Amino acid sequence: MTADGLELTFALNHLAPFLLTHLLLDRLRENAPARVVTVSSSAHRAGRIDFDDLQGEKSYGQKAYSQSKLANVLFSYELARRLPTCDVTSNALHPGVVNTGFGSEDPGMIQQVLVPFIRPFMRSPEKGAATSVYLASGPELDSVTGMYFSNCGVKESSPLSQDKDLAARLWKVSADLVGIDAGS
Repeated sequence: MTADGLELTFALNHLAPFLLTHLLLDRLRENAPARVVTVSSSAHRAGRIDFDDLQGEKSYGQKAYSQSKLANVLFSYELARRLPTCDVTSNALHPGVVNTGFGSEDPGMIQQVLVPFIRPFMRSPEKGAATSVYLASGPELDSVTGMYFSNCGVKESSPLSQDKDLAARLWKVSADLVGIDAGS
């Protein structure tokens, strides 16, 4: 849990970028063209937004990570819908499985047993950043918004990530949790 009483994975992976984007939105609009690039994961495909257990009190583990990554894609798409006529774009991406050491302190079976075997096949941090850099700076993407990318190309995200009602509901709940106006 965070100091604010929020589940850490959801707060760090979703609510923090949600709030930061909100706080920067006027500045992004004033300085358009601008881009919002949200790093998600292919793990979003296993995610479900459990509004009855956003804080992970009933179930935790990989579920929390997948839920937060689905929230990233939903947020990115909803932001693109809310900014249809300005020069601020919003896209999400999967960076690949990157060898960053993230989660190395996790005592779980995956981190302790599986990761050492797959580490040699993971992307370097530089290769993992390639799609983020491309989305942030590729001139051909000036007006591309509301898309999901992997390996510097558009990919289909999960059907659930494309649910507009779910995205709108998550936006409202997220705004309430961070104390901002849901209309922004």
